[in-house]
Amino acid sequence: MRQHPEVEIIGLFTTVNEQFDRVAMHAVRLELLRLQAAAVGLPLHLIRIPWPCSNDEYEARFKAFAQRCARERIRHFVFGDLFLEDVRAYREQQLQDSGIRPLFPIWGQDTNQLAQSMCNAGLRARLTCIDPKQLPAEFAGREFDPAFLAELPEDTDPCGENGEFHSFAYDGPMFRKPIAIRSGETVERDGFIFTDLLPA
Repeated sequence: MRQHPEVEIIGLFTTVNEQFDRVAMHAVRLELLRLQAAAVGLPLHLIRIPWPCSNDEYEARFKAFAQRCARERIRHFVFGDLFLEDVRAYREQQLQDSGIRPLFPIWGQDTNQLAQSMCNAGLRARLTCIDPKQLPAEFAGREFDPAFLAELPEDTDPCGENGEFHSFAYDGPMFRKPIAIRSGETVERDGFIFTDLLPA
């Protein structure tokens, strides 16, 4: 995505649960996020949200972040959404009249081909959260690799676009060096299965 013809990628942003210092849904530790950003050579910008967080509060904090970025002459936010029309429309609505245009560079790609191409390119990731209503619990903590893709149930999107799973990338062609990680405890919480990742 750094070579996207329209933009120069100058930073990363994500929402973080301010009570637990983790990515809101993936539950990845902030310490690992900072290591990830350093490994790809980009600054990390955090949108801190409370826990629990209402949708109104989330939208207010996202809007404040977008306004600050617009004042700093940032003109685009890039998202990795693939095919969920309602999610894309929501992001577009959030940024309407903000001065920031959302970009979706991998929108519409075949997710089977995309998953295979990511593995072939050397991307390495590990599953941090799964929805056990969509994927067996034993997939928690698995490597995102060809063996994992081959074992997925037929109705599972291989990129987890329907919320089947979330992951943490720790190596790949965009990384200056891999991040050493180890798996911690696997727990069930709020209807999801989480595998904690720790710096090795």
